[in-house]
Amino acid sequence: MEFKSRDFAGAPTLLSIENLSVRLAGNRDARPILDDVSLTIRSGETACLVGESGSGKSVTSLATMGLLPKGVLEVSGGRIVLQDKNLLDLGPQAMRDMRASHLSMVFQEPMTALNPVIRVGAQIEEVLDAHVRLPKHEKRRRVLDILDQVHLPEVERIYASYPHQLSGGQRQRIMIAMALILEPQLLIADEPTTALDVTTQKQILSLIAELQEKHGTAVLFITHDMGVVAEIADTVHVMKHGRIVEQASSGDLLRTPREDYTRSLLRAVPSLVPRPPRADAGSEPVLQVEGLMKYYGRGGWFVSREPTKAARDVSFAISRGRTLGIVGESGSGKSTVARCIMRLIDPTDGSIKVGDTEISTLSRQKLRPHRRHIQIVFQDPFRSLNPRWTIGQSLMEGPLNFGQARGEAMARARELLALVGLPEDAIDRYPHQFSGGQRQRIAIARAIAMEPDVLVADEAVSALDVSVQAQVLDLLDELQRKLGIAILFITHDLRVAAQICDEVVVMQKGRIVEHDTAANVLGNPRNAYTRSLIEAAPGRGWDFANFRALPSASVEKTDLQVPTE
Repeated sequence: MEFKSRDFAGAPTLLSIENLSVRLAGNRDARPILDDVSLTIRSGETACLVGESGSGKSVTSLATMGLLPKGVLEVSGGRIVLQDKNLLDLGPQAMRDMRASHLSMVFQEPMTALNPVIRVGAQIEEVLDAHVRLPKHEKRRRVLDILDQVHLPEVERIYASYPHQLSGGQRQRIMIAMALILEPQLLIADEPTTALDVTTQKQILSLIAELQEKHGTAVLFITHDMGVVAEIADTVHVMKHGRIVEQASSGDLLRTPREDYTRSLLRAVPSLVPRPPRADAGSEPVLQVEGLMKYYGRGGWFVSREPTKAARDVSFAISRGRTLGIVGESGSGKSTVARCIMRLIDPTDGSIKVGDTEISTLSRQKLRPHRRHIQIVFQDPFRSLNPRWTIGQSLMEGPLNFGQARGEAMARARELLALVGLPEDAIDRYPHQFSGGQRQRIAIARAIAMEPDVLVADEAVSALDVSVQAQVLDLLDELQRKLGIAILFITHDLRVAAQICDEVVVMQKGRIVEHDTAANVLGNPRNAYTRSLIEAAPGRGWDFANFRALPSASVEKTDLQVPTE
């Protein structure tokens, strides 16, 4: 696969960030959050800003948009010039006039950016109301037109819908429509595809490229996903600890990275080549699922409708010390199966056995003693940890509920922190005092505090940057070897599945369409849907660890080579 980079040598500069520094408000002695950051973006160019969490990527975007939290962060030096106008010299009203009309932003999580009680059509119209005066019918026409441009179905229905009635990909398209309706010269996209499955991610990336071509918009794309960088970037700016450490065209950076930090980011990208297969010990399954069904919405007294079949005849088994992954698009039924297994929701039909115990039909009271045998790690640890409890309290909660003495539970909590690689003083700190990767380690420690037989990881690394993701995956692998836990790993990231799973189940519309070893599913897929998932993986044509493009034949035929032990 030969990388083709666009030439912007003659294009005029649209945005110039010059020696930008940002610090904590009112604290001149603190280390700067951004330290002398400089970069330029030319008209029509896609520039990617990459780096680990905490590197300063999002702070750079917020400073450019004039959205730094007041009283918390402040610009201490430099200039941000958009079309010969220094944005840092503008007052609040002038900056509001610039947003949407000259520069716009798409945030990572649309559900936090959209108002949940206002229909999406009205929310897009608010952008028009803030900048132009149009009759009501013209506003509606323009909103429907931009909804059509972002390829949303049934635009009249979407216009009248609330955010919660749309899928994640549709909500992200709404955010893009809102950002581009006034055709700004610059679009800032802050991790807009991080939580999306590979096919939706590919659609969003294609959409941004299409609209960029149509409207001539320049894009500053913030991401930690090097696969996305390989797909869309013209130039790449690498950030570390608030500084730009490397800048290059995407082709040069992917092939010949100069900095050790850049090379470490590239090497941390999980490979689509499955890891060497582990021998099956042949032990009895610790989790068996047979004929699992979950239906929603059967109708009421006066309404009869076909139920939504979220899971249909799902069957698999996991032995001790083995990892089974479930992959598929959003809405395929992955998380529904996980929640049924955890009995967070009740299955409609089917069998779920943990060891020799059938738990699918147990009442909540009778289920309680068996919960210690199967634990879960959620996608967002900040939402699953009590913000008012210290880490010690969170780790002790489960053992205390099952009768362990407080002193023993506290001693075990300290052991668990050491086991997941966190310092001893973390025991008395709160969740907000840790990074995302550290919080996920705490969530894993809390799950294994119960010494479970089965650990369910539901998108447990999807929101983490590649280097932290690699650390958490290594941690899970180490814990599995030490404790012999069986892991059910739910993910939309095929690269992660390739590196951690012994077997892979592919789900589509509630059904299993393929189930085999990871080597067979990812290296020699039989089902067309599985092939489409693999082909949609961003950066699939690159061997990131060895800084080279893969031969075009391997890209087209999906004949990934599986190493032998």
